Amino acid sequence: MKWLLQILTWWNGQTLNTRFHTWRNGELVGKDEFGNSYYRTKGGKIDPALGYERRWVIYAGESDGSMTPPGWYGWLRQSTDTPPTAEAYAPRDWELPHQPNLTGTAQAYRPQGSLLKAGVRPPATGDYKAWTPGS
Repeated sequence: MKWLLQILTWWNGQTLNTRFHTWRNGELVGKDEFGNSYYRTKGGKIDPALGYERRWVIYAGESDGSMTPPGWYGWLRQSTDTPPTAEAYAPRDWELPHQPNLTGTAQAYRPQGSLLKAGVRPPATGDYKAWTPGS
């Protein structure tokens, strides 16, 4: 079943082309608490087209960019050269734990007065003046 998903979809883990590219050109750097695998070019080779080494992630399950922890995100975006597995990385106090993207689900945020949420819309505060042409 996993092979069929890799052939027919791009949002479940990796495609066959990504699997082949990773096997041929990549080396595993580490895994995070969600089971995502992080790779870079073998030996940290610099890509001549980019000017720096290529880094990528293969998600465990659905491809969701919000499933990348802050330490790994910084490493993927070239903000740091040391991956979280090679240092004693501790999240900062202001870094929140992962919450999935709930857009399109029943748990999505809906402000007061929304058509999809019960309640009454709060009255306007009067600080808005509508624009009219010529004024």
